[in-house]
Amino acid sequence: MIGFTIRNLKVFFKDKTSVFFSLLSVFIIIGLYAFFLGDVWVESLEAEGITNARYLMDSWIMAGLLAVSSFTTTMGAFGTMVDDKTKKISKDFISSPLKRTSIAGGYVLSSFIIGVIMCLITLVLAEVYVLSNGGELMNFITLIKTLGLIILATFTNTSIILFLVSLFKSANAFATASTIVGTLIGFVTGIYLPIGNLPATIQWIIKLFPVSHAAALMRQTMMADAMNLSLAGAPTEVIADFENTMGVTFKFGSSTATPIISIIVLIATAAVFYILAVISLSKKNNGR
Repeated sequence: MIGFTIRNLKVFFKDKTSVFFSLLSVFIIIGLYAFFLGDVWVESLEAEGITNARYLMDSWIMAGLLAVSSFTTTMGAFGTMVDDKTKKISKDFISSPLKRTSIAGGYVLSSFIIGVIMCLITLVLAEVYVLSNGGELMNFITLIKTLGLIILATFTNTSIILFLVSLFKSANAFATASTIVGTLIGFVTGIYLPIGNLPATIQWIIKLFPVSHAAALMRQTMMADAMNLSLAGAPTEVIADFENTMGVTFKFGSSTATPIISIIVLIATAAVFYILAVISLSKKNNGR
């Protein structure tokens, strides 16, 4: 399985176009924020008397960006699996001494590794952006927590995408799905617009979307220092309202989802979708 995983990694990173397009949504979000949305939000917060607004909002968008990239880059990595199926290369692997479990595991492991690597690249870009605007470099503890969340988010998204890929029969269908996902992912994670500015129904959809919980955990971690600076001395109610509006925390009725609940959501989602993927792939194999 390890050898097959290495083969998939080489195939992916050899195709510079695939690498670029897997990061395309990252570049789009950074561009939209840098040239359009960022100044609007910063000016709005400064008008309310909030200091270090730029550092606060940069940390907010970059945290959401990491959650998005953990999904889109992993999906791009699964393109190797789809290409192998459409080009009938997978039949060569099946007829080889490799076990089917090793083949499937190789695809999953390589996609997970690619997702983590691309998220690390995104994290470096995010920190450079924050620093370039006068923000601060995250401390060691925050960095370790962020790395842990990257691994957890990518693990969950790998399971979701594995199930989705098991349903595709052509590269065109996969490409179309990737385009749609890349377009919508920013909305359903509350990046383009803060969740508090959306209709109640949409807010519920976002709160139930697993990737949004990854975004919330990223924000709680990456925004901690910025919030301590910007909201120092603010009433508890004001801080809670800001967190709920910006999707730092999710409120369900009168209860607020704790970090443990969000982590459980991600782990449970991973387990459910891995099971669904195994069932879907088993049915296809039995149908051959």
